[in-house]
Amino acid sequence: MELPKYFLADLPSEAELTPTILADACETLKRNREIYLPEWSTTKLIAVFDQLGRDWLDPEYPFRKLALEQGPTATGFSRATLEHGLNSLFESLTSRALERLIVQDLGHLDRFDGFQASEVEPGNGSLGRTRGPELIAQISAGLIPNSTVLTILFGMLTRSAQVVKCASGAAFLPRLFAHSLYQMVPKLGACLEIVEWRGGDSELEAVLFEKADCVVASGSDETLVSIRQRLPARSRFLGYGHRVSFGFVAMDVLSPSLLGGVAGMAAADVAAWDQLGCLSPHVFYVEHGGRVSAEQFAEALGRELDRLEQIQPRGSLAADQAAVLRTRRGFYELRASALEETQMWASQDSTAWTVVYEADPLFQMSCLNRFIYVKGVSDLKQALEGADAVRHKVSTVGLASAGVRGEDLAGELAAWGVPRICELGRMQKPPLTWRHDGRPALGDLALWTDWER
Repeated sequence: MELPKYFLADLPSEAELTPTILADACETLKRNREIYLPEWSTTKLIAVFDQLGRDWLDPEYPFRKLALEQGPTATGFSRATLEHGLNSLFESLTSRALERLIVQDLGHLDRFDGFQASEVEPGNGSLGRTRGPELIAQISAGLIPNSTVLTILFGMLTRSAQVVKCASGAAFLPRLFAHSLYQMVPKLGACLEIVEWRGGDSELEAVLFEKADCVVASGSDETLVSIRQRLPARSRFLGYGHRVSFGFVAMDVLSPSLLGGVAGMAAADVAAWDQLGCLSPHVFYVEHGGRVSAEQFAEALGRELDRLEQIQPRGSLAADQAAVLRTRRGFYELRASALEETQMWASQDSTAWTVVYEADPLFQMSCLNRFIYVKGVSDLKQALEGADAVRHKVSTVGLASAGVRGEDLAGELAAWGVPRICELGRMQKPPLTWRHDGRPALGDLALWTDWER
């Protein structure tokens, strides 16, 4: 399948992207928005996105086939990991989920189509409608496509033109998705641009920031500070900085009969997207007092990771990444030989997966690529004390607990400031209605007009 040259990211690598070309592209997007997007109702857009999600789940869909055939080389993920990740993303993209998201964030399904009274707050005599920015600049980071794809769709729902700037070497999956949208509805695709350049090109960034009236950026905290400082005062900025996640396994699910299932769900969270996302766990805290010890859970987690490696292998690593893993493993091999409080389980003859058990509850940053810590704790309070250093950086906590106690644990996590709590096995599968970093993803993009009658 040969992709047509619809987007700037489709141009050959030797083609030069100049500030003038980028500025012209932004102006073209704005004109296309004025011509094409007003004719689209929310209901019509939802129908398009629902069908697009179904297409991407079809094994014979050309863009999916291309993603799975060329994706391992382009992204470093294995074919099975890509397939699992794409399924999780597009399974969430349904009409019902989109309708729920809009009503949740805006109070009425048709807010973008005209003045409406709220479906959830009726009777106050006021009407409201929403509109989107004229041009959204999305600065994406990393190879995982989920947030980039969803922000594109949310931008379409707000009737905004969009420029998606991908990191160097990371445009493959966003390009394929953009082409699939263009093929289905060319008028929508004409309101979208995909570009790729290495970060730090101040001339290109200056043009993009000047043309856009809303910038959505993901990346390191330092990157977000730099972007914010260079934006015009009139521009809106939505930044998503570095986040970490962890899991908590309560004693009530630590029994011989449940161990395999709980460890399997934990392993699925580690393996998804090779543990490279903000929703991927760095640590599993395991509560003492169950019929299965924390060390036994760690051993079972290793078995499950080994099983997954046979059917969903980790992607290939660059030499420097593999060296980091080997160095970290070597450190814990020595530590385990000297201290009873440390144990390690690891894949044989490869760096495919590693499980380190430590009695020390202090939160540890994993080197990722399926390297996971397990730490035994007396209760959730001790786990949260151990994670205090990352308290305001936590994205998700995966929780394994049975019965009514789960509600109490979720209450403790919420009071501590965790924005998302989910079952183990679903850390990398947030619903479309997920409030990213505790904020309404679609609601953050919308601009309001209230009519007080």
